[in-house]
Amino acid sequence: MSKRIVVVGSGNAAMCAGIAAADAGARVVMLEKAGPELAGGNTKYTAGAMRFCYEGCGDLLPLLANPDDPRIANTEFGSYPRETFASDLLGFNEGHPLSPEQETLVAESYDAVRWLAGHGVTYEPIYARQSFRRNGKHVFWGGLTLSAANEGVGLFDMELAAFERLGGEIRYDAAVTGLITDNGQVTGVRVGEEEIAADAVILACGGFEANERMRSDHIGPHWSAARVRGTPHNTGDGLSFAWALGAARYGSYTGCHATPMDLHMKEFGNLDLPPVERKNYRKICYFLGVMLNAHGERFVDEGVNFRNYTYAQYGRAVLEQPGHFAWQVFDAKVLDLLYAEYHFHDAHFVEADTLEALVTKLAGADANAALRTLTAFNGAVDDEAAFDPSVLDGKATSGLALDKTNWAQRIDTPPFRAYPVTGGITFTYGGVKVDEMGRVLRDDETAIAGLHACGEMVGGVFFGGYPGGSGLTSGVVFGRRAGQHAARL
Repeated sequence: MSKRIVVVGSGNAAMCAGIAAADAGARVVMLEKAGPELAGGNTKYTAGAMRFCYEGCGDLLPLLANPDDPRIANTEFGSYPRETFASDLLGFNEGHPLSPEQETLVAESYDAVRWLAGHGVTYEPIYARQSFRRNGKHVFWGGLTLSAANEGVGLFDMELAAFERLGGEIRYDAAVTGLITDNGQVTGVRVGEEEIAADAVILACGGFEANERMRSDHIGPHWSAARVRGTPHNTGDGLSFAWALGAARYGSYTGCHATPMDLHMKEFGNLDLPPVERKNYRKICYFLGVMLNAHGERFVDEGVNFRNYTYAQYGRAVLEQPGHFAWQVFDAKVLDLLYAEYHFHDAHFVEADTLEALVTKLAGADANAALRTLTAFNGAVDDEAAFDPSVLDGKATSGLALDKTNWAQRIDTPPFRAYPVTGGITFTYGGVKVDEMGRVLRDDETAIAGLHACGEMVGGVFFGGYPGGSGLTSGVVFGRRAGQHAARL
């Protein structure tokens, strides 16, 4: 008789676990706290991008929704070998070597994405956000090339369709309130007063980013001010269930994925908007200008690297500024390079024809200090170097207390614009430890029988930061693993 698997959650990792378990012959029921509109955890809020290793265009074509897109013949996708992915992760590890979870992520990234494509999930090149035109060609940068068709909403829809084709059942408005155990083995879950038996339970219900108390306790008091840019339902329930059974706390509990967001966005990514529009509150083109805090000072090197490698840390840096905000300042030379969210109908900004007039509109900031900072910045720009946003162009400033390393252009062409931003939290890094079969481990490395975990609940994947697109890939890698082994054990 086939095994009965319960998956808690319905985001990308949960869906991958459900697809893998159902494909292995299990009867799978997925329990989602939210109703149909908000199902999918954080997945619907994402741009659907996935970072994975590939050698060239030949590895990408089998994944594409439209491999006959005429632009492909005129595109330089480059390659993204394992060594580069590993190096990118190491750059955020704060001196730690690659963890076993990171080694797994790198090694299995392409196979996992290809596996998901085999279940009907298709992808599109991210032309608008990850490429620039150079010498008539579309040139991709930063190793991140594909997103799910129709971004995060499309990813959820395609995964749900695959799950249901395999016979999977999803129940909405079914918040799990506890685990059932028998002699130390997990044998089911409780949904209110209802008990649902299972041969194995897979916890895939996210981290604690939507729990203000847990954010303050684990990340720091000022994180109570963070905007939650995803679902309101990731409140740490799965972690609490696992801890109650002796699960080891593992990974960086002080770490999280954050990003600069519109200061005036609503909590939880603005639930009044369709899911595809919620991402438009991100503001991640700071590399094309400068960011100023309440003291009118720059506080990060906006051009130290491609924004894929900095936005998670810079969201945190913005939140840590006085008043938990900053202003992103641009001039007319780059307005057409700013991503769609800067032209979104609800984007907040101020505009002026002179810098002197602009700084008076920077609410909460020291106008005189801001003008001094912008004037000094303009005087420090290397005018000899050529500006090229598709590469680390070396166009820098020199002589400032905090120089800009790349893409430093004078802010001298009106109209001038400034966008107010704060820090938005996406997901937390601390979780539980799992073995190679996705089973949740105790401190003594023994497995809690019948209990698996994947997605944001897996600790040890990210530490001080995160290369963009690797979060969804991690969900596929560890979700597939948990589902396969839960069905077979």
